[in-house]
Amino acid sequence: MTYELAIGDRLFSSWSLRGWLLFEKYHLPVRVRQAGLYSPAIPQLLTEFAPSRTVPSAKLDGDLVWDSLALAETLAERHPDIGLWPKDRAARAFARSVTAEMHSGFAALRKACAMDVRRTYPNFKASDDVQADAARIEVLWDACRRFAADGPWLFGDYSIADAFYAPVAMRFATYGLATSELAKTYIQTHMQDPAFRRWRAMGFAENFELSVYDLDQPIGPWPGPAPLRARAVEGPASENTKCPYSGKEITHALELNGRRWGFCNAFCRDKTVADPEAWPQFMDMVNQT
Repeated sequence: MTYELAIGDRLFSSWSLRGWLLFEKYHLPVRVRQAGLYSPAIPQLLTEFAPSRTVPSAKLDGDLVWDSLALAETLAERHPDIGLWPKDRAARAFARSVTAEMHSGFAALRKACAMDVRRTYPNFKASDDVQADAARIEVLWDACRRFAADGPWLFGDYSIADAFYAPVAMRFATYGLATSELAKTYIQTHMQDPAFRRWRAMGFAENFELSVYDLDQPIGPWPGPAPLRARAVEGPASENTKCPYSGKEITHALELNGRRWGFCNAFCRDKTVADPEAWPQFMDMVNQT
């Protein structure tokens, strides 16, 4: 199985987040190719996925698929036993419906509230159209929960529907749109999800700025889990001799709680600095040493 995925930058690309979660949450091995939104690198990357013009795009054993919904359905077809859609027929039909509505709708929310997982805007004032989109989404989230006997996700267990609503949950968090307790709990479920925390940490490690999404408003802190306080340090000196991710030689290091840990490159180090607890390999090393 050889899977390859083209995405945009992680702090801002909502469509890319959906596509990436389909692989990450279901432990499907994939080689990720990344380029910054609105940069010349995106069309250059996508020449390898022609005729696609958008991210995410993927090659699945050589088969080309683009558009996040097409990717989701293709992965569900290829991997029918891993639960990409709910098993129950009625729940599956409902999940497909709310996913399709998300994929094609909520234009006001998309236009006014770009995904930006760096920060919040506490003083953001939503227009009537944005409020209507947000209210409709909360209705859908509430309706999904009647199919969820256990588990925190829309249908209990994680599904394609949750991958598609992950960027929506981030928009709700950034712009303070949630009103119901169910919505607030669901948003926190996404923000606490280790997979999303890894996505966000890698976004900070990439350090790609996109000022077009900045609002001229006061900025608030991110409402997700507070990361452990780690910092990058000079030199390769560290307690470990091999990178916890690749097993390669140490070239870069961080400091956490007065101890130094090493990695094989700056990206491995910086994604860990951004949120150490998001990375099981790193935390296992720290806790066992």
